[in-house]
Amino acid sequence: MKIVTGILCVCLPLICLSQDPQWSIVADKIDANRYFGITVANGMIGIVSSAEPLKVKDVVLNGVYDYYQRGRVSNILKTFNHVNMNLDVDGRRLTAADISGYKQVLDMKGAQLTTSFDVSDKLSVKHRLMALRHLPFSALTIIELTAKKSTIVVPMSVIEAPNHLSDVRNLYSEIDRPHVLIPLLSSVGKSPSGKHTVAVSNSFVFPEEHGSEPDLVHEDWDYNMHLLKFRKELKAGETYTFAIVSSATSTAHFDDPLNEAERLTVFAKLEGTERLLQRHTAEWEKLWKHDIVVEGDVQTQKDVRSALYHLYSFAREGTAYSLSPMGLSGLGYNGHIFWDTELWMYPPLLVLQPQIAKSILEYRFQRLEAARQNAFSHGYKGAMFPWESSDEGTEDTPVWALTGPFQHHITGCIGWAFWKYFQVTKDKIWLRDRGYPVLKEVADFWASRVERKGPGKYEINNVIGANEWQENIDNNAFTNGMAITVLRYATQAARELGLQPDPDWEHVALNIPILKFPDGTTRENATYDGEEIKQADVNLLAFPLEIIQERGQIEKDLAYYERRMSPEGPAMGFSVLATLHARSGNASKALEIFENSYRPNEVPPFGVLAETANGTNPYFATGAGGMLQAVLFGFGGLKITNDGISQLKSTLPPGWKSLLIKGVGSAQKDYFVR
Repeated sequence: MKIVTGILCVCLPLICLSQDPQWSIVADKIDANRYFGITVANGMIGIVSSAEPLKVKDVVLNGVYDYYQRGRVSNILKTFNHVNMNLDVDGRRLTAADISGYKQVLDMKGAQLTTSFDVSDKLSVKHRLMALRHLPFSALTIIELTAKKSTIVVPMSVIEAPNHLSDVRNLYSEIDRPHVLIPLLSSVGKSPSGKHTVAVSNSFVFPEEHGSEPDLVHEDWDYNMHLLKFRKELKAGETYTFAIVSSATSTAHFDDPLNEAERLTVFAKLEGTERLLQRHTAEWEKLWKHDIVVEGDVQTQKDVRSALYHLYSFAREGTAYSLSPMGLSGLGYNGHIFWDTELWMYPPLLVLQPQIAKSILEYRFQRLEAARQNAFSHGYKGAMFPWESSDEGTEDTPVWALTGPFQHHITGCIGWAFWKYFQVTKDKIWLRDRGYPVLKEVADFWASRVERKGPGKYEINNVIGANEWQENIDNNAFTNGMAITVLRYATQAARELGLQPDPDWEHVALNIPILKFPDGTTRENATYDGEEIKQADVNLLAFPLEIIQERGQIEKDLAYYERRMSPEGPAMGFSVLATLHARSGNASKALEIFENSYRPNEVPPFGVLAETANGTNPYFATGAGGMLQAVLFGFGGLKITNDGISQLKSTLPPGWKSLLIKGVGSAQKDYFVR
């Protein structure tokens, strides 16, 4: 309790937020018509900001999929919006027209979004929101109201159901104890097809310094919205602070999601705001021990931290959940899991957060049987992973998209990721129980997938490669290169475990062709003739596959395909080119392409990444993974080999004074470039 200018001021104990511009993303020029929200997430719930005061746009719940009649395939579930608020000031409902000085700041270090604004000449409002890192299903909102003149406020905690939920029931109850009253504002409903039940629950948290808690009023408006409110008179200069804890669950996580949501909310409320903040902050401090520090370029430092922040926010260790191209920022790409995960987002996490990377692989392992069935359905052996995967691991690509039946390189990408995890961690028990079972099935798939037409002609025909603009092609460079790579990785894995590998794996790998033009340039596929390409394909053979290692060949392929990359292509293709230029020692060219790989894709007001330049579907976590790989494996010189993580000689780009990569691999080693 403290006295400010003679007026009683009671505030919740707050963890200090980072004021370092390299840790803060500031949005103070907000146009509601051109607003792309930023996400606070903890790997389980994703909460997307809004231009409206005290509102959020979406709440996405990981691991829950159902049918929305979008492409006749499943979609990640947008659940109840359970963190919205209303505010009445002197009897008038707050709207965007009533406020000034609207500003939003994301503190990446503490993973908190703070929104501040003034309500005419009456009130200043500060609203802090976070998805609690230590409580995967819970969020915390802290509201600070400062009166400029005597005023009456009525804050409201609101739960709203999106239109696609059915059989919605709104509930209110109170648990009365001698020293505390626990109000529970809850809702439960069915997902669109009825496959899942989803539930949320909220409660106010008033600090003890306030004395007696205010009287609460529950209002049940209709089936899709209800709220809990209280009335407070504020004197001029008085600051009043309170909090709301919120939990969201589903039958994908618990058999009884409503009761569990309420239990988790009760737990959070009785933990208290200070303990919640301390534990949330401590968990993010652990994550940020694995950081990338760019000295000399403040904007790049902030951009790199933003990419890391989003990948860390969208995934968590100890689960079997993966990463979709848009993470938990919305319903983009239906929340499905593609090659984007293993080839683009996974490598930075493997280097900096191996335990999170392990969770991503566990997602695939638990769906191995579905991949076996998919291979059987297509007349192949082993496991054929789907191009788009959701909860069951079956093919979830819309029928009109030919990528589902034909983009087979994803099966190679998954096998590649499994071996990379062993190279980094040397976890032989995991290799025995998880890694080798997947690699064996992947190798058996490719051995059955090739068409054996003679020595050097074990062809892989009728596929779609990384460059998706060319469909149903033969002997695609990336597909063939990935097949060769994982066949050999499976052989290595067997020997690592003291097992006898199938000799056919190496035999097939030796006979898969990589095509060339007459001048020696690697040819993207059997019919490719210089057309504009959507994204890197051939260049992936040099990085990350490293099948092509001869510098002259790398530079020849780079020169040929770089000028054929479409400016309309997705961000990650350009990041590969930046990585290769950096590894070749051309740091200036690498920096130019690196910046072009993501900065044209930034959208207002937070600079979150869209998939393409001038795109509108943020947040494109795949692009974040690509740009981080350019920093780690290009400018930073890191390399994953059978001996673990090593560092190549590297050159910093102009303007960078130094590069520090902290907490790398299982040994949590630091790597430095000056």
